[in-house]
Amino acid sequence: RMESLPEAVLIRILASIPAVDLVLACRLVCCQWKNLVDGTALWILKCQQEGLTGEESQENTENWQNFYFLSKKKKNLIRNPCGEDDLQHWGEVENGGDGWKIEELPGDFGKEFPSEKVHKYFATSYEWCRKAQVIDLRAEGYWEELMDTTQPKIVVRDWYAGRSDAGCLYELCVKLLSENEDVLAEYKSETVAIPQDNDANWTEISHTFSNYGPGVRFVRFEHGGQDTLFWKGWYGVRVTNSSVTVEP
Repeated sequence: RMESLPEAVLIRILASIPAVDLVLACRLVCCQWKNLVDGTALWILKCQQEGLTGEESQENTENWQNFYFLSKKKKNLIRNPCGEDDLQHWGEVENGGDGWKIEELPGDFGKEFPSEKVHKYFATSYEWCRKAQVIDLRAEGYWEELMDTTQPKIVVRDWYAGRSDAGCLYELCVKLLSENEDVLAEYKSETVAIPQDNDANWTEISHTFSNYGPGVRFVRFEHGGQDTLFWKGWYGVRVTNSSVTVEP
């Protein structure tokens, strides 16, 4: 009988069951199973079996069940981050000058991107070009109790570069919003000025939101820029590979 098995053996058996079934079904079987599913040992074992643990997680993790689910769900929540689908999924688009343009890497007077997986970028023009996405965290599977109690890290990254023959400006602004879209936390970069005759290298900018308080339901990501010479065409800053991830 299952209840007669040593606890360590029962944990190993339960660890072979899909995580959702553990939470929704197995923990309802009896008090013993509930305690095991709500405990630490089972989830540490599942994390180890699926290669989700490391030295840092071993030291800093308080809730291993949340760590497991967050690690499994981790993905880029920005859609169309590299312009493969033109401007699809990007709203509140401001098309200053000649507007946004999608170009193939490396582009005129440009450099290849550090990752071979990125093939395109968005180019800006001689007046400010901006675009934004609003991410619905609940729609992405991040439930309210998790966001309010655990408050997992929200990590934002973006990449920008100039043309080597033109100067340009770049800005990034990310807001954490409530149900009513009140701003609960905000990160706004300085206005980055890239001079003419620059090296055209790609630069990553990042920010991590933590301890932001309860109530976060949306993430609003906005970036943009322009050139500083006011040349007709697309001589402004280039952006690509934007990302927003929710991490343990």
